[in-house]
Amino acid sequence: WYTSNIVPKMLLIIIAEQKTISVAGCLTQFYFFGSLAATECLLLAVMSYDRYLAICQPLRYPMLMTGHLCIGLAASSWLCCFLLTAITMALLSRLTFCGPNEIDHFFCDFTPLVHLSCMDTSLTETISYATSSAVTLIPFILITASYSCILAAILRIPSGTGRQKAFSTCSSHLAMVTVFYGTLIATYLVPSANSSRLWHKGSSLLYTILTPMFNPIIYSLRNRDIHEALKKCFSQKPGFLR
Repeated sequence: WYTSNIVPKMLLIIIAEQKTISVAGCLTQFYFFGSLAATECLLLAVMSYDRYLAICQPLRYPMLMTGHLCIGLAASSWLCCFLLTAITMALLSRLTFCGPNEIDHFFCDFTPLVHLSCMDTSLTETISYATSSAVTLIPFILITASYSCILAAILRIPSGTGRQKAFSTCSSHLAMVTVFYGTLIATYLVPSANSSRLWHKGSSLLYTILTPMFNPIIYSLRNRDIHEALKKCFSQKPGFLR
């Protein structure tokens, strides 16, 4: 969803050269982008808990991971992130923009917006940093703890086939966690003195557009039908259309 929130306007800027956006439109884009990106972090943590139960508690998994619990975890992730981002959104809407009105980015991110304000933004930045840290670092800690338990459980499996099967259960999710959090860290935790604006925009492009594009590919690689379709695709000899 945050790809749909960013890409249409980005294409208008590149192709149609419609390089203007209203303040309300910019704030709205930031709100949905921030809320959906934060939701992604919490959902990745929820999925890591699911993998933990599947590998470390396999016999109790159907009883613990019920449909009601899945719905509750997903719904609470969405609700929590949209409410937290609303706090930052309210603070941003109170800022006065009286300086330059050009955003050096391909979407309305927090830092480029704050730099355009002529007011004291220290309170806004502090609260935004606290909320963004809560929805990124806490899920990352939970994911790390889950995979520490998963790794310990996999190492205790005596057979190599069993270890391979257990690892394949969480390999796709682990790949997405690595890509998503790797680009987030590269974008927001690299000191600004050592990173250029071009690097910031490039790494933002990775987790806002490329990572969601790779999501269905990575998650479907374990599907047997996908394997068979790929084998048929690559085994066919090139020919001419008749």
